Amino acid sequence: MSARVHVVTDSTAGLSTHEVLRHGLTVVPLQVVIGGTSYDDGATSADAVAEALKTFTPVSTSRPAPQTFADTYAACAAAGAESVVSIHLSGDMSGTFEAAMIGAKESPIPVRVVDSRSLGMGLGFPVLAAAAAAAAAEDQDAVEAAARARMATISSYFYVDTLEYLRRGGRIGAAQALLGTALAVKPLLTIKGGRIVPLEKVRTSSRAIARLADIAVQRAGDAKADIAVHHLASLEKAQTLADGLTDRLPLTGDIVLREVGAVIGAHVGPGMLAVVVSPT
Repeated sequence: MSARVHVVTDSTAGLSTHEVLRHGLTVVPLQVVIGGTSYDDGATSADAVAEALKTFTPVSTSRPAPQTFADTYAACAAAGAESVVSIHLSGDMSGTFEAAMIGAKESPIPVRVVDSRSLGMGLGFPVLAAAAAAAAAEDQDAVEAAARARMATISSYFYVDTLEYLRRGGRIGAAQALLGTALAVKPLLTIKGGRIVPLEKVRTSSRAIARLADIAVQRAGDAKADIAVHHLASLEKAQTLADGLTDRLPLTGDIVLREVGAVIGAHVGPGMLAVVVSPT
């Protein structure tokens, strides 16, 4: 850990092991409970969660304890960090942000806790922006500002086969209004103000995927953009979506194609597809 400002995030950020190691990040795991057994997010696969959901095995999730964050910040200080910027998934979707705020009160060094108002690479892209600023020896204010500037560009759109898993986990928000017609439609959702809200209703999964691509292309416009495609147990469709976006957005570099982790998977269910767009 060489940067004087250390960047901390959580396991819903959708970052690869390579990205975490390359940027010297600290990732605090959430927990997923499958059939009464608790695992750190990342210690069990999203496929295991998908299978459990399909077989009606009870699945739930929980935030890290505040003491976990306190210990994490103390470890950062012991490793030489002078301050921390800690960036997490939307506080409206999880108590993780609140737990980090409580843990920060015990930190021996200054901690800024940032609510990304998103998750997946909607959180991951701001974390990487903060890490780049920290690597450039920027101070805590500038590292936080880099994350917030990237947050302001983020748009996330996703499709779920059913709203049932979001309903079970209490994450459905304003999309609750779609439940009455859920059997007749395939819902497209977005994240607005840190909450999941309805975007459009379409009749088929193929139409939903096509609309995801259209919306992402429109959002990216003519500018270069960072783009991520997420999925749960739907790699082939996700690859097709990513390939189509690559063809339609020639200014964009490599598109991140990544399955969501177990905690996000527990709430969205098998078949979920998402696109995160961050114009640069």
